[in-house]
Amino acid sequence: MIVEPIRDKKKINDLLIFLKGKIDRDWLLCKFQLNTGLRIGDVVKVKVSDIFNENIKFKEYFTLNEQKTGKEKKIKLNKEIKCALKNYIIESKLTLNEYIFISKKGGHISTVQAYRILKNAANSLGIENFRTHSLRKSWGYWTYNASSYNIGLIMDTFNHSNQTITLKYIGINQEQKDELYSIVQF
Repeated sequence: MIVEPIRDKKKINDLLIFLKGKIDRDWLLCKFQLNTGLRIGDVVKVKVSDIFNENIKFKEYFTLNEQKTGKEKKIKLNKEIKCALKNYIIESKLTLNEYIFISKKGGHISTVQAYRILKNAANSLGIENFRTHSLRKSWGYWTYNASSYNIGLIMDTFNHSNQTITLKYIGINQEQKDELYSIVQF
């Protein structure tokens, strides 16, 4: 199955609204992945102490070792996700040593459960070619556009070996390439 980024911001917004209307944890799961571009396997394992220090103040960077690559990743969380995290952690009364995405069974939710939650929401909204990796790819796609097509930076963030891999990964297709030719006209 082809896994695609969500190229329509309205669909992203609809997905977040749909999840917010269900369970706040699931909404935050989606929002966190969309704002960090992390793999779901890394997201579900985040603890409060990974984000906050003892004084419940944000750490300068959210730092983790990626499960797949083993490489350290430093992320400066944006205002949007910081606000969502703080509100959720306070409302849920989570302590520093707890997982943010708690399972009812204890510990953190599994990647399979995260997939079920997000896939169900995407199906309900008619979002096609969706897997949990779609949110990571969506981050790449929208960051690529917002960064004035800085593919090198996106490539480095995803630890890809070349630009072609990154462009294919974030779903840049001929239609997007065609748009480039209409940007500059003489």
